[in-house]
Amino acid sequence: MNAYERLPGGAESFPVIAVFIVFVVLAMFLALWLTPDRDTPSDYFVSERRLSAVRNGFAMFGDYVSAATLLGTPGLIALTGYDGIAYLTGPVVGSVILLFLIAEPVHSTGRFTIGDCLAQRLGPRPVYTAASVSTLGICLLYLIVQMVGAGSIATSILGIPGELPRAVVVCALGVLMIMYVLIGGMRATTAMQMIKAVLLLGTVAALAVWVLGRFGFDPSALLTAAAGTSDRGADFLRPGGYFAGDTGGFDLLSLQLAMALGTAGLPHLLMRLGAVPTAAKARESVRLMTWLTGGVCLVAGVLGFGAAALVGGQTIAADSRTGNSAVPLLAERLGGSPLVSVVSCVAFATILAVVAGVTLAAATSLSHDLYVTVLKRGAASDKREVLVARVAVVVVGVTATVLSLYAQNVNIAFLAGLAFALAASANLPALLYGIYWRRFTTRGATWSIYGGLASSVLLVLLSPDLTGSPTALLPELDIAVFPLHNPALISVPIAFLLGWLGSVRDPREAGGARYAETEVRVLTGARGRD
Repeated sequence: MNAYERLPGGAESFPVIAVFIVFVVLAMFLALWLTPDRDTPSDYFVSERRLSAVRNGFAMFGDYVSAATLLGTPGLIALTGYDGIAYLTGPVVGSVILLFLIAEPVHSTGRFTIGDCLAQRLGPRPVYTAASVSTLGICLLYLIVQMVGAGSIATSILGIPGELPRAVVVCALGVLMIMYVLIGGMRATTAMQMIKAVLLLGTVAALAVWVLGRFGFDPSALLTAAAGTSDRGADFLRPGGYFAGDTGGFDLLSLQLAMALGTAGLPHLLMRLGAVPTAAKARESVRLMTWLTGGVCLVAGVLGFGAAALVGGQTIAADSRTGNSAVPLLAERLGGSPLVSVVSCVAFATILAVVAGVTLAAATSLSHDLYVTVLKRGAASDKREVLVARVAVVVVGVTATVLSLYAQNVNIAFLAGLAFALAASANLPALLYGIYWRRFTTRGATWSIYGGLASSVLLVLLSPDLTGSPTALLPELDIAVFPLHNPALISVPIAFLLGWLGSVRDPREAGGARYAETEVRVLTGARGRD
């Protein structure tokens, strides 16, 4: 029986429904209470840069750690063992890259978006357009992943399975997301992220302690028990359970590259670097986010092996082929239906918090980059910029909701991997070149961004995730000529190469004074006027 089916509806599911209703009402009150004081872009987009490093660090952690970390990764570990750990190490490495290479320079050179950072020294309209296209693509994929997961969780715990109820739940989440960001902007989103962070940390820590307590707080006993329940025996704790075959090593490397570099290029995380007053505070925010992310990833590993030991991989696979029900099944084994309800509600809160942050980042890019800079050439008023941002929230929210309805049966790991690969290929190379290479030019930036996007999408279309296998999106077709599941191993070098090639073939721009100003800002942390 599915862990969620233990709440089949009626009187038994009424407490869960009540919790959801209370959560939604409180979230709306919170958004109304934290409505921006002034109708300005700086207030709506980045809270006037008044957030403390601690608040922003918790919010960045809440923005980044999604339901995939709480449900998907432990499930993969429970099913595949050692190889599942690859999904935990990538985010930590990405946080470190963000801390040492990106945080302070982006705060010093940017205003709201990635386009702001690049436009400090490059042609504004081309780079704003390219950065906006990249941001929207990544954010839409990220939103679809979260909303598909929310539909599965909510319909299951409320005991109303079926396509129509799931569509209703997804649409309701979309409306809630739109209203929340529309009303509260960055202030309300930050509050939601902090509440989600505390709930998530408390829940996973309690579950991990409970699991370890079953094995006398001896990690080796836990691992031995997990291997004992697996049909692979001791090999469960060795590589090869998931990344197997001739291309297994390359698949692992490509995934790690996408998650590590993609983390440092996610638009909603980069946007948060501007919500604190100084570059040093931005660095402190990322440092706190790194510690929290590392802690949760470590705990997620404990939950994955705990699910394998206490529930069993075969039971989990019979319940969910992807392993997404591993943590609910573990919670049911430890504390019964009440604990399943708690885990499910925390997962839903996690998803709502993430989609709010991503929606705000996408709307900011549409308004600030495309409308104000490209279309109006900087001539739009502050009130008009905020108005367009609110309209963009509705557009992005509705688009993501509609697309997610068509993606209910799509493997969300496929979409999540593509989102990280896009961020790693399109955003990070251009950012690093723009910050650290004097000869980088506008042509190099546009070639790098568009080339990273195009190569990522093309390689995914030719990968086994789309066609050529029983688990593919279109199993009846077979055009899978690219053997890897994630394109980052190829698309990231292509983006770096195109950035270099476009720059050296563009003699009209040679760095000079505009790069010197960027270099001074990076070294001193000084900001220009907002």
